[in-house]
Amino acid sequence: MINKDLEKHLNEYLNVAKFSDYCPNGLQIEGKTDLHKIIAGVSANQDLIEYAIDEQADALLVHHGFFWKNENPAITGIKRNRIKALLDNNINLFAYHLPLDAHPIVGNNIQLALRLNIQNPMPIGDTLVWQGEVGSTLESVAQSVQTITQRTPLVFGPKNKPIKKITWCSGGAQSYIEHAINVGADCFITGEVSEQIPAICKENNIAFISAGHHATERYGVQALGQYLLQKFDLNYHYMDIDNIV
Repeated sequence: MINKDLEKHLNEYLNVAKFSDYCPNGLQIEGKTDLHKIIAGVSANQDLIEYAIDEQADALLVHHGFFWKNENPAITGIKRNRIKALLDNNINLFAYHLPLDAHPIVGNNIQLALRLNIQNPMPIGDTLVWQGEVGSTLESVAQSVQTITQRTPLVFGPKNKPIKKITWCSGGAQSYIEHAINVGADCFITGEVSEQIPAICKENNIAFISAGHHATERYGVQALGQYLLQKFDLNYHYMDIDNIV
């Protein structure tokens, strides 16, 4: 597989042109042309890069790559170290952010819904927030989240609260809670929580589960890697770098 051909295919499959994102999506660091072995992970940190080097990978496929808006553009410090390691070892870096959250088959949100057995999952309009149905209590939903993510979530709301309509958005999406409130959801699940969230939830009678940014975004990149394995028969595997937040 040629690196530029893979980028073209993924850009089309994930509908990258639709999104105004906080970072460039696609091939962020160009390495060797021919691809045979791909390592997937959530974030392109030094540990994942070193793992890819040890595995003699041709490419990394991640959700969180480089070159975020509003960050210092200088290639210094840890950014210099990460990029140098990739270039020195001729490893490509493919990164897909919002397109990988939103995709209806391999996206983080649909993959999370499948694991939590949420029925009738669908996005709320043009937003990144999804909605679906469960017949459960907040305590039971929180236990399912903990089992799936292997993290103890922060939970706001009475544990016996009935949960029928549920909403969720992977990652750092706590500011999207208004979408959940607007559709009359009983619960909102995301990866992070801010100081004002408990009061907002209490005053709007909506439960909230903070399940971990990394923990809620493991599944899209794995599903995308499996898609590439089946589509192109590339040598692929996923590496989870431990991250408690």
